[in-house]
Amino acid sequence: MSSPSPAVPPRFGVNYTPRRGWFHAWLDLEPQEIVEDLAAIASLGADHVRIFPLWPLLQPNRTLIRRRALEDVRTVVDLAAQVGLDVVVDALQGHLSSFDFVPSWLTSWHRRNMFTDSEVVSSTADLVRALGAELAGAPNLIGLSVGNEVNQFSASNHPDPDPLSVEQAAQWTATMLGAARESLPEGLHSVANYDAAWFLDDHSFTPDQSGTLGDATVVHSWIFDGTGQRYGGRSYETAHRGEYYLELARGFSPVPERPLWLQEVGAPRNVLEEADVPWFVTETIVHALDVPQLWGVTWWCSHDVSADLADFPPLEHTLGLFDAQGRLKPAGEAFRDVVAHGHETAAPAPRGRAIDWPVGPEPLLRRGAAAPGGAVFEAWMEASRAEERPTIRVVREEVELAGGDTRTGGAAATRRVD
Repeated sequence: MSSPSPAVPPRFGVNYTPRRGWFHAWLDLEPQEIVEDLAAIASLGADHVRIFPLWPLLQPNRTLIRRRALEDVRTVVDLAAQVGLDVVVDALQGHLSSFDFVPSWLTSWHRRNMFTDSEVVSSTADLVRALGAELAGAPNLIGLSVGNEVNQFSASNHPDPDPLSVEQAAQWTATMLGAARESLPEGLHSVANYDAAWFLDDHSFTPDQSGTLGDATVVHSWIFDGTGQRYGGRSYETAHRGEYYLELARGFSPVPERPLWLQEVGAPRNVLEEADVPWFVTETIVHALDVPQLWGVTWWCSHDVSADLADFPPLEHTLGLFDAQGRLKPAGEAFRDVVAHGHETAAPAPRGRAIDWPVGPEPLLRRGAAAPGGAVFEAWMEASRAEERPTIRVVREEVELAGGDTRTGGAAATRRVD
């Protein structure tokens, strides 16, 4: 599949969490159970799923990529086709629902930096290529997403970070996306960073990378980032958090038509009351639909984590559109209804006033102002309340060089906005 046109209606999908065994289902795949789950997701009007084969199962040794594990991934993609769903395959997990899935050849006695060790990077790219080769020709394959918030392993607040420079982060991302492109030339490939890339000033994975590398700019929007805690679960800020994040991402788009993808958003009960969840599902998606160039919304997640599984944060047992027995929840009903509404919604008009975001010179940017409570966040919300439909304009500052010359930090003084 080629990259989408901005004229194409937005896609609606779900991040697939198997109802039996959670992601441990990859250990002993049961196709009948998988197809039942996928058929339930399709019944909500979803057109795609994002799936998460576990890295240690795919590549248990640096030079061993398991043929059976690759075949299992293709099996799930083919099962999705049977029920009319397209698929995005997440190529490197690393982290899912508070648990790390890093292969043993990167830990303890074999501890190596996953982003900068040349042998590790080469072997990881081999896995991405192998997945692509296995999936080549699948008519319902959208593409590969690189990692599931793998950038968290480099964050300064991680308990055991893999440090790297901004340049090394960009090179690692480009290498993985290049491996995906090599094996799947026509796929829509993206990098799935969590919000440290947008809000932490010292984080080496930057908005510039998310906004220029890959075929779409991806955001993962979670209101437990301080939005729900600061403003309240049923606040204006909570309802518009996903829309704001997409407009923030637009500020770093190198071209106006670059697709924007709300690839992961969910309704966490640690900042939402259960009765407010259907409202949040509806409000989040309705406001996201007011964003031009929206490629799609992919909800987290399909099924609750079973209470039989231990040591999960409590909210992980409640995030599904279905419960662990496969029964549709009020959140799922709200998703189904708003997706039906979305199919009838006209394309949005260009956005209104641009809120300036002075980011400072590269390579590290001043990002804290865009986080919940920051000046950019507050200004955008105020303009939104005034029905100005604001967007974000990234403002680059000039850096004085020796001899009195100046240059602009970054590729341009400002990014174009609609």
